[in-house]
Amino acid sequence: MANNKKMVEAITGRDEDFAKWYTDIVKKAELIDYSSVKGCMVFRPYGYAIWENIQADMDRRFKETGVENVYMPMFIPESLLQKEKDHVEGFAPECAWVTTGGSEKLTERLAVRPTSETLFCEHYKKVVETYRDLPKLYNQWCSVVRWEKTTRPFLRNSEFLWQEGHTLHETPEEAKEETLRMLKVYEDFYRETLAIPAVVGEKTEKERFAGAEATYTIEPMMHNGVALQGGTSHYFGDGFAKSFDIKFQGRDNKLHYPHQTSWGVSTRMIGAIIMVHGDDDGLVLPPKISPIQVVILPIAMHKDGVLEKANEIKDALKGKFRVKLDDSDHAPGWKFSEYEMKGVPVRVEIGPKDIEKGQCVVVRRDNREKIFTPIDKLDETIEKALQDVHDAMYEKALRNMKEKTNVATTYDEFIKLGKEQGGFIKAMWCGDSACEDKLKEDTGGVKSRCIPFEEEHLADTCVCCGKPAKHMVYWGKQY
Repeated sequence: MANNKKMVEAITGRDEDFAKWYTDIVKKAELIDYSSVKGCMVFRPYGYAIWENIQADMDRRFKETGVENVYMPMFIPESLLQKEKDHVEGFAPECAWVTTGGSEKLTERLAVRPTSETLFCEHYKKVVETYRDLPKLYNQWCSVVRWEKTTRPFLRNSEFLWQEGHTLHETPEEAKEETLRMLKVYEDFYRETLAIPAVVGEKTEKERFAGAEATYTIEPMMHNGVALQGGTSHYFGDGFAKSFDIKFQGRDNKLHYPHQTSWGVSTRMIGAIIMVHGDDDGLVLPPKISPIQVVILPIAMHKDGVLEKANEIKDALKGKFRVKLDDSDHAPGWKFSEYEMKGVPVRVEIGPKDIEKGQCVVVRRDNREKIFTPIDKLDETIEKALQDVHDAMYEKALRNMKEKTNVATTYDEFIKLGKEQGGFIKAMWCGDSACEDKLKEDTGGVKSRCIPFEEEHLADTCVCCGKPAKHMVYWGKQY
């Protein structure tokens, strides 16, 4: 057990130093390693396996809505990027540029894609001629580069993995419907797969994506009360189409501009999983994306029949679950600590006494509950345990979000909550971005997160300026 104790002590306490706790976990759970380029991560096998499981689940959901996968180039000519003024201004500070190819200086700079709206527009102009070519429902899985000044694994990286959907529609109504449909896909995925609740709504004009007419967001809360923008979906109207002269012949035989959407989530979700569900012993992974759902640990495996029985159990379970049998010579205590650190949802212990009784012990990672179950009922017990783990994780996260959400109806209440308590603040707003700026400055970083789809009437006036209120807004600090 000394090894077990040593491993646990190597993690900084979550409530002692949240940032250090987070960094300890991403390293010790073997999710990433740092590369020689600032902000660029090496995904280790365990960390990448989490992303693969996320990707597989989301890709299935996208395709069920009719979306097809494509792949666009990594480089964007500067002239192409400049075609959409608001868009390029929004990304200019974060762009990485290629100026030399081999030994030759390029005649035009190439941006390493920060996002791909302009590339999709260039392609759409070539392939869309009539209304019969619409809608175009495309998505790509790729990496993008944004030269961040301050980096943190998964949360803010110079290069990160993501998906970006780009769709083109005949009418604004269809495009708006698609924008909200994909937002709902994200919301369902967070709840059903990641066991993470979130506030969902529309960004204020100040917080919109560059070039969008409307931006919608999913905003989960981390354990420490800080928000994370979990995914966004944008309605562009026909602005990009006009900038790129994309036209189609309509049903009336006249030329029209199509209407466009864009939506994306990234490996930032792995950061959310860590910060929403993790504890002082390491990761707590949602069962549906955990690389290992069940780890089998033979106890006293040097004794006759133990390892054989453990292998029998593995063979019986591997068709239904992602299973690992650890038959290494590490002590049981070390193994317990190792797989708790890695967040494996369920472990199965089997030893000589268990074999005599025809049973084994199932232990849940989230609450350490021990369940004694007959071996012939093990698959049913594990299936229920995995669902119970998911449900309990979601309820715990929801409880945390509710406990850390407060209401402010006056300026002084807002400032006090923003400075002293953190979490989400629900407050009324007049619609003026100057009030957003003032509240952010006076609280040291509290920003508008979104206008929820279901607004509450908390007061008649803006919490900042006292003018008539237009919306209820969720506010909070963010990663």
